Amino acid sequence: MRLTALLFVPADSEKKFEKAKGIGADGLILDLEDSVAPDNKAAARDGLAAWIDAANGPRDWAFWVRVNPFDTGLTEADLKAIVRPGLDGIVLPKANGGQDVARLADLIAPLERETGVQPGHVKILVVATETAAAMFNLASYAPAHPRLAALTWGAEDLGAVVGATNNKDADGSWTQPYQLARSLCLFAAANAGVPALDTLYSDFRDAEGLDASCRTSRRDGFVGRLAIHPAQVAGIQQAFAPSEEDVALARQIVAAFEANPGLGTLGIDGKMYDIPHLKQARRTLASIGE
Repeated sequence: MRLTALLFVPADSEKKFEKAKGIGADGLILDLEDSVAPDNKAAARDGLAAWIDAANGPRDWAFWVRVNPFDTGLTEADLKAIVRPGLDGIVLPKANGGQDVARLADLIAPLERETGVQPGHVKILVVATETAAAMFNLASYAPAHPRLAALTWGAEDLGAVVGATNNKDADGSWTQPYQLARSLCLFAAANAGVPALDTLYSDFRDAEGLDASCRTSRRDGFVGRLAIHPAQVAGIQQAFAPSEEDVALARQIVAAFEANPGLGTLGIDGKMYDIPHLKQARRTLASIGE
């Protein structure tokens, strides 16, 4: 499952959903949480079930739903409506740690059986930094639950929890608490052996800023990011795509190690490469489906 660009879509806007289908995202996250007003959640949930049924067939994007968090008391009703053929994954907001993944998985499993979904098909993407407790439990995602597809992070809800007046410096960079949350999410994902996705870039009109931010994210180890607007999807895809030179070098590295399985270090064109380079080369090739 590709996770380079995942686009949020309000779960109560069929017009936006229809437009988003052809935008080129790897996945659409139909949002039952922040995008839907409390009085509209039941209707949005019911309508979303029909959209999932209609999407149960060949398509080039994955169908995700961000459910309401456990502390709202709405999560189980969300799951009962949406776990059905056509659904690929659940985005869990405001998770406090790995125990919430296990709790969610236990709720999903019987619904898969009841609706004829292949056991284990529905994956879980966790927003791992939105509560204070979550920041102390990031190591709990390892060993990874079989349903855990990736970790991402969020700054807005965390800022509300700690009472921050702002989460950005004057130059637009994250302030120290949110740089820490971002870094710890990246390390937690690596510790669990799952991909890390960077959070939203809020200014959807700033294409240059998005590009620079995505390239920094890719440099640091994130494999993709969330999008808040359809205009961001193409830029995210482009920024996270490896260059032709990156792919060519990755192929050289993998081929050289396969030809010399007993070596831990070898030279290519006058430069030395070791096992960490091999791992990165394989990640590069995996990102293009090789």
